[in-house]
Amino acid sequence: VQLQASGGGLVQAGDSLRLSCAASGRTLYAVGWFRQAPGKERWFVAGISGGGGMTYYADSVKGRFTISRDNAKNTVYLQMNSLKPEDTAVYYCAATRRYGGSVYYTEDDYDYWGQGTLVTVSS
Repeated sequence: VQLQASGGGLVQAGDSLRLSCAASGRTLYAVGWFRQAPGKERWFVAGISGGGGMTYYADSVKGRFTISRDNAKNTVYLQMNSLKPEDTAVYYCAATRRYGGSVYYTEDDYDYWGQGTLVTVSS
């Protein structure tokens, strides 16, 4: 499985962005988005089950970010609204070989990683 993350950019606080994670190969993996700010560890942002019926969010983005997927297009999205400067980070998508009917929120649960896309939010 290869993952390609895209959609990052430079925006102002309060703006929105939609990130995409396009997957090749088998598509019914559970997928997660993580982010890594400069000089910090990588943290979980949001996850979605293989069928899309389950989602889970970090408290810091709950109510502002929405994860979704279109399995016909082999793509998972992260809609980010009301962006804040503290959302600035490289965003990574990841997929897991674990049971697709659940959601996973630790890095060790994921087997495949995309290359990351940079989101910069100016104040």
